[in-house]
Amino acid sequence: MSEQPPATIEGTEDEPLDGDDPIPTPVSTGAGSVIRALEVAGVETCFGVQGGAIMPVYDALYDSEIRHVTMAHEQGAAHAADAFGIVAGEPGVCLATSGPGATNLVTGIADASMDSDPVVALTGQVPTAFVGNDAFQETDTTGLTAPITKTNYFATDSDSVGDTVGEAFAVSGSGRPGPTVVDLPKDVTNGPTEKEPGEPRTPSTYDPQTEADDEAVERAARTIERAEKPVILAGGGVIKGEASAELRKFATEYGIPVVTTMPALGAFPEDHELAMEMAGMHGTGYANMAITHCDVMLAVGCRFDDRLTGGVETFAPDAQILHVDIDPAEISKNVEADVPLIGDAGTVLEQLAAEMARAPDVPEWREQCQTWKDEYPMDYAAPEDRPLRPEFVVEALDEATPEDAIVTTGVGQHQMWACQYWTYRHPRTWVSSHGLGTMGYGLPAAIGAKVAEPDRQVVCFEGDGSFLMTCQELAVAVRENLDITVAVLNNAAVGMVRQWQDAFFEGRHSASQYPWVPAFDKLAEAFGAQGFAVHEYDEVAETIEAAVAYDGPSVIDFHIDPGANVYPMVPSGGDNGQFALSEDQL
Repeated sequence: MSEQPPATIEGTEDEPLDGDDPIPTPVSTGAGSVIRALEVAGVETCFGVQGGAIMPVYDALYDSEIRHVTMAHEQGAAHAADAFGIVAGEPGVCLATSGPGATNLVTGIADASMDSDPVVALTGQVPTAFVGNDAFQETDTTGLTAPITKTNYFATDSDSVGDTVGEAFAVSGSGRPGPTVVDLPKDVTNGPTEKEPGEPRTPSTYDPQTEADDEAVERAARTIERAEKPVILAGGGVIKGEASAELRKFATEYGIPVVTTMPALGAFPEDHELAMEMAGMHGTGYANMAITHCDVMLAVGCRFDDRLTGGVETFAPDAQILHVDIDPAEISKNVEADVPLIGDAGTVLEQLAAEMARAPDVPEWREQCQTWKDEYPMDYAAPEDRPLRPEFVVEALDEATPEDAIVTTGVGQHQMWACQYWTYRHPRTWVSSHGLGTMGYGLPAAIGAKVAEPDRQVVCFEGDGSFLMTCQELAVAVRENLDITVAVLNNAAVGMVRQWQDAFFEGRHSASQYPWVPAFDKLAEAFGAQGFAVHEYDEVAETIEAAVAYDGPSVIDFHIDPGANVYPMVPSGGDNGQFALSEDQL
């Protein structure tokens, strides 16, 4: 008679019922409570770099189903988490140790703060008894990050640390999104606890207004109805607030042209007849003309930063400003609002639509906007006997990829060309550094975006100067086998600086041009990625095809015209209606 296997009780930890998740290991330490809080919040991926003070948290992560992507540098971890949050629409999570680990996160946290991106940063800290004694790898992380976070926390108790992490997650993604930090002393994470953290909750005092006041909605609706030259200015808050559908419905229902800020690329399809595309310093001529000549501006989720407005006194000088924003601190901060509409972007647009009695009578205005499109087209000369134009490269990659491909960039000329010559049709397909302008953002952001959307094509545009700042993250892309395509627009210079030096500093190229740059295709191969180099127009299409088809990370080193500049351009503090189309117009 054969030996029978020992009996088991259905649904126990040893053998869960079909379809049930295994019963997790009970929480026994503060670190375990931190990880459990992330699991309860639904976190499936985080990005980070190991180290001494954060080691207990990583040890607890060892037993979790949460995927950890080990980055090459903590700044890369913050940018990857940031991009993950932009694409996924929920907070990205990054981890770092104390001291230099935490300070290396600061640039990425500040970037997320400027762009209202949801990020939760967990930082290790020296034991509580050592805090303030200049212990090894100690820094005042909460002090450093207070100005660049929605809120931050210094954990003091193993029993409550899990709920603190849950609150940080909830606050990060609620209302106007932004980064939060939880600083985790090693004695707190090592300390014993059996307390299971609850669901993520914001504090009872945190209650963002979602609906605009009825009186303000009525005033705004009557103003739009009477408008002769209205525009909608869509800001990044349209995408953060998941309001792209409401924006499109409102604009098309009432026939109002739509201008976008750079963070709002994709909020309104750029191939739509009402689309005026991006405004501001390097916006389209027709978008800037529409802003300059409008008589009513419905600004949605926009903070009116200086790269958009130029000189505030010349910005939309004849317009009544109807400003929709969930953050009351943004109302009239830079541009005075005639009608403030505090609330969630989508909710307020629905309120306005319900209040509107008729569409404004603006066929002549729409015709004028089309005339400006014809007068100031985004075209360029690309003779085959001249060096490769960057605009051609951007358009070629756009044509070779699906319309829902995700674009990430660093900062510089390449970023502006990617704004101007890629056609954005969907929200959360544009991932870049806007307010802080962080060079090197593109590659770690591509990693975060690809992890968030593994089935989508991800294209990263970088400049040679920007790429050199974070190219070590190629090691991560190879290790994780992430299918991303990196296009380096290589002009052997910090191109935007060089352009400004030509325009405003008499061509004195101080520290902006490189006498030598690496062969980026060979560098890619050293990391284990696929490398390509392109010098001529007839190499572009077939190289892009090969790079996109490659199953893994690829880098194309495009040797572009070193004299290519970004136009249109509005000089800093200038009048948007007086944009330059060439250097001699500056």
